[in-house]
Amino acid sequence: MPSLDKSLVADLDIFTGVEPDDLSEILREAQSIRYPKGVNVFEQDEEAHSFFILLHGHLRVMKVTPDGQQVVVRFVAPGEIFGIAMAMGRGTYPATALAVVDSLALVWPSAAWPRLVAKHPPLAVNTIQTVGSRLQDAHTRVVEMSTEQVERRVAHALLRLAQQAGRKGEDGIQIDFPISRQDVAEMTGTTLHTVSRLLSAWEDQGLVESGRQRISIRNPHRLFMLAEAPSN
Repeated sequence: MPSLDKSLVADLDIFTGVEPDDLSEILREAQSIRYPKGVNVFEQDEEAHSFFILLHGHLRVMKVTPDGQQVVVRFVAPGEIFGIAMAMGRGTYPATALAVVDSLALVWPSAAWPRLVAKHPPLAVNTIQTVGSRLQDAHTRVVEMSTEQVERRVAHALLRLAQQAGRKGEDGIQIDFPISRQDVAEMTGTTLHTVSRLLSAWEDQGLVESGRQRISIRNPHRLFMLAEAPSN
């Protein structure tokens, strides 16, 4: 893949420990694909034909439950590997990934995965660490949904998003991609009405500022204290 300057990706976590010549070899098997806003990169239960690294943009990963409920699993940020169904022993994608802004990804055929990780062990180790981290995050969210009041769940979700994709602006830390109140509801297992009520109350208290597809955290410390407050 001669058009890609490998220095652009050499510092990504997924390539930690990979030698420069090996990285060049890995990148030669990839192609660069653009995904316009609103386009699915892949769909739930579709054959896992490829795996990806996001170079630019943001993706929303969504799963539809057997009873038809949509859940936002997570958001993918630049630099992250995703669609690694092969690494989880799956032949299909467990969720749908949608570009929430115009996005750019490196794409490899899934058939190349076993050979690449066998030849480049750091790639396998780094992927296992990534999968483990996401599993830990999923466990945290399950515990939150099982034990925490909705106010704390929403506060935790916003703080995680700010940590992942926060950009300092005039009105605090802005979550640097379009995110709706419905997205937050689907991330936290609650309703749009509840999230709207909470965000409106927090706006009145000076904790957050939100608009169409936009949320900023104006007082991260107070929001953190709210997230960590003991349940009644």
